[in-house]
Amino acid sequence: MKFFLTALLVLSTFSDLDKIARVNKVKKEAKDAYLNGDYESALSKYKYLTDSLQVIDDDIRLNMANAYYNLADTAQAIDNYSQLFDSKSKAVKSTAHQQMGILSSKNQKFEEALDHFKEAIKADPSNTDARYNYELMKKILKEQEEQQQQQDQQNQDQENQEDKKDQKQQNQDQQNKDQQQQNEEQQKQEEQEQQQEQEQNKEGEGEEQEKDQEQKQEEQQKEEEGEQKEEQKPKPEEGEEAGKKEGEEQQNPLSEKLEEMKITEEKAKMILEALKNKEIQYYQQNKRKPTKRKDPKKPDW
Repeated sequence: MKFFLTALLVLSTFSDLDKIARVNKVKKEAKDAYLNGDYESALSKYKYLTDSLQVIDDDIRLNMANAYYNLADTAQAIDNYSQLFDSKSKAVKSTAHQQMGILSSKNQKFEEALDHFKEAIKADPSNTDARYNYELMKKILKEQEEQQQQQDQQNQDQENQEDKKDQKQQNQDQQNKDQQQQNEEQQKQEEQEQQQEQEQNKEGEGEEQEKDQEQKQEEQQKEEEGEQKEEQKPKPEEGEEAGKKEGEEQQNPLSEKLEEMKITEEKAKMILEALKNKEIQYYQQNKRKPTKRKDPKKPDW
């Protein structure tokens, strides 16, 4: 029985030694592959150590995360780095935060990167790379803040200019609107004045037409009255005919008287003609001169 227990202890010891030997061998192979840049082989061997050999080692986990990082598998790299934030090894914890800061800065997450670099310095103050990255990230954030402030100021100035431009345009539009309204009112007033003037002209034309019509009527009436008076005057031909008739009627008694007076008929005619001329001359000398210009349309009397 005692011999059996001793045999088991020996076999267990040989088994542990064999595992340690294999672990050390795989670690060396993984490290050599990593240093040679063969990250896929290194990652395969690290996964064999953690999954098959059940090796729990923060250094192996960090090397796995670095292999994922170099293979650009960001998700796996972040997952493995995150598992080392509570590592008891200050160096491993500091390196994990530093690498996470680098990944965050590549993704433009500068504030998050600054926090990781700060944690890396707190975990290992001797980590000069983390300190350098921390100062660099502070500078980048400061410049970014200044640029953001400058951009905000430019945006504000641009908004102010646009507001002024809009206000100016509104004022111009209002002025144009007022001017248009004023022009419309002025045009309307001018149209009203023109219409009133046309109406007044029409009234004046109507009055002139009425006056002309009345004047024409008066002239026509005067002409008609003049014609009537002319018709009432005896015509010269009718007077001569009447005189001839009277002469014929009185010719016989006159001849008898001339014979009694022993005056010839020719001598009597000469005497009558002379008397007639004197009478006409008398009337012409005593005729009244006209004071007004005669109206050609009115009769002489």
